[in-house]
Amino acid sequence: MKKDAFFKTKTGVVALLYKQSQVKPIISDKQPKPIELEQGKTYAWCSCGQSTSQPFCDGSHAGTAFSPKIFKAEETKTAYMCMCKHSENPVFCDGTHKTLD
Repeated sequence: MKKDAFFKTKTGVVALLYKQSQVKPIISDKQPKPIELEQGKTYAWCSCGQSTSQPFCDGSHAGTAFSPKIFKAEETKTAYMCMCKHSENPVFCDGTHKTLD
């Protein structure tokens, strides 16, 4: 893919802006992370992959095209959170990590 621009983040990680005008998130892991969610509690899922509090946002996306995905747990349960940041069902793992290089 042809690179059009670079963005330096506060954590020093560089994300590439590709010709398709899409910024690609950093893959923080290639397996989901089981998290016990509490019914009614609001969470902020990291969409950029740079957070040191994975899978949750710590503000590391500042200055990038990313923002956290805010969601409220509908029930208390163990959820498998997406860590590759490429899920078609953001927040939750859909197995996409198995197809990434």
